[in-house]
Amino acid sequence: MAGYQGTIKATTYFSAEEDSQKLRKAMKGLGTDEDTIIDILSHRSGPQRQQILITYKSTIGRDLIDDLKSELSGNFEKAIVGLMTSTTLYDVHELRRAMKGAGTDEGCLIEILASRSNEEIRRISDTYRRLYGNSLEEDIASDTSGMFQRVLVSLATGNRDEGHYVDEGLAQQDAQSLYEAGEKKWGTDETQFLSVLCTRNRTHLLKVFDEYRRISNKDITESIKSEMSGDFEDALLAVVNCTRNRSAYFAERLYKSMKGLGTNDDTLIRVMVSRCEIDMVPIRNEFKRMYGKSLYSFIKGDTSGDYRKLLLNLCGGED
Repeated sequence: MAGYQGTIKATTYFSAEEDSQKLRKAMKGLGTDEDTIIDILSHRSGPQRQQILITYKSTIGRDLIDDLKSELSGNFEKAIVGLMTSTTLYDVHELRRAMKGAGTDEGCLIEILASRSNEEIRRISDTYRRLYGNSLEEDIASDTSGMFQRVLVSLATGNRDEGHYVDEGLAQQDAQSLYEAGEKKWGTDETQFLSVLCTRNRTHLLKVFDEYRRISNKDITESIKSEMSGDFEDALLAVVNCTRNRSAYFAERLYKSMKGLGTNDDTLIRVMVSRCEIDMVPIRNEFKRMYGKSLYSFIKGDTSGDYRKLLLNLCGGED
């Protein structure tokens, strides 16, 4: 698989039936054989894990996710259930979790909506509505406010230009209008930032960032930090960082989830589970480059037990 950037690959000799029997055996009776569960589920690709789900139900007559939930607990359970959930559905569940109940997990909303492609966002929106009866936009609107709400709603439409065409004149104009909306003005015209950052294509935006630096002698991120605040600032920075280098953006998310006191396990699990088959290798490289330590060693020092074993498998190795 040339160019494959994930750490979890499909196993060659795959039998969904054999895996189902082994998983059942690992959970039946007294005690649970966590090692078998980790070994099987972290060495199968997404489609293979989905095949196991179906086969488990048809050959054993039970729901595998229900069985896993009743046998496992805590962060280990969360991570395993995440792995057993299809990609789109996992994002949908995470968005829902971020909004329901008291308090909002703004970081989760920003991370998913700023880093997924149009097609991914549309699949998420369709699934969300089918599951919960509300549109994703309605729920975002009722759970957030102000410019932060507007940037999330804009990203949730999945309507960014995904071409590669750069209109030089427009790039200069965009850079100028951002400069005039922020640095040059008393007070900030946030809508200008939103309309450029949330709709233009990636190649065009990279050109805009270069032009912006030329005009203002500042990086666009510095201006966002000095002009904006709170969740709106975080959302715009995420858009800029995902545009420039998505792997570095996720490396930073992982670093922040573990550094300092306490671990943000929701973020750690979500990034490890959702990226292990997409771009975990470049994320690891960026992590090492940015923080001077391997992601593997960070996870090792920050987690324990079966949870640690599983995450280290998803990480895929020491750099």
